[in-house]
Amino acid sequence: MSEDPFAERMKRLEERLAAAHEQRKEPERRPNEYQQGSLAWRMVIELVVGMVLGLAIGYGLDALFGTQPLFLVVFALLGFAAGVRTMLRTATEVRNRRGEGALMGPPPGNSDTDPEGPR
Repeated sequence: MSEDPFAERMKRLEERLAAAHEQRKEPERRPNEYQQGSLAWRMVIELVVGMVLGLAIGYGLDALFGTQPLFLVVFALLGFAAGVRTMLRTATEVRNRRGEGALMGPPPGNSDTDPEGPR
């Protein structure tokens, strides 16, 4: 007797499934490029938002109290400082491989790329 017809049908089905699976595969992406770009934009936005909020609060207080440039200057500087602080916190997250920066590099403790060695 020849081969079992059920086994032949199963073999053809597996081949068709494998071919369909190959067609549905998405092309490989390079996530590091997109990740670094999004991280850079995140840091820029954090700085700008800090500045804008400081300016808005300062202008509002100046308009409320009638002290034109005083609060505007003070809160603009505070907003800038807050934006820089937030950017530094984001940089620390990336360095510690948390948050958005988790996919940007090898895991911590990889002695091949980490000059400090394992942690």
